[in-house]
Amino acid sequence: MNPRFNHTKAYPEAFQTMLKNEEFAQKSGIEPKLYELIKIRVSQINGCAFCLDMHTSDTRKAGEEEKRIYLLNAWREASFYSDKEKAALELAEEVTLISKNGVSDACYEKVRKHFDEREFVSLIFLINTINSWNRIAVSTGMGV
Repeated sequence: MNPRFNHTKAYPEAFQTMLKNEEFAQKSGIEPKLYELIKIRVSQINGCAFCLDMHTSDTRKAGEEEKRIYLLNAWREASFYSDKEKAALELAEEVTLISKNGVSDACYEKVRKHFDEREFVSLIFLINTINSWNRIAVSTGMGV
C-alpha cells in the first residue's frame, strides 16, 4: 500500500498524544515479551502490515523465540504459551473484536486469575493503544 499522507506531519499534536499513550502503556508494568506479543496479535487481527513488521522485529530484539512469533495466530493450540499469556491474548482478541460479543465473563475470569485490577486496566490500555495505532496506520496507508 502506498502512503496516503504522513499523519505525523499533518497533525503533529495528534501524533504526540499517541506517543504519550504509548509511553504510558510501556510503563504500565506488562512484561516486555507479553507486551509485544499482544501488539503482534492485535495487529494480525487488524491486518496492519506496518505494525506487524515493527513489532515482530521488536519482539525478536527482546529475545522472544521465533516459534512463539510464528505461531501467535494459533496460540490456543500451542503448548508453549503460559496460561497467563493465553488469558492476555484472549482478552486482546475480545477487546479488538468487541463489537462481535463484547468481553465475555469467562475471559474476564481467566484474566483476573493472573492479573489484578490495575494490571487489567494496563492490559486494556495497551490493547486499545495498539488498536489505535493499527487504525491510524491502515487508514493513512502506512505500508512496509
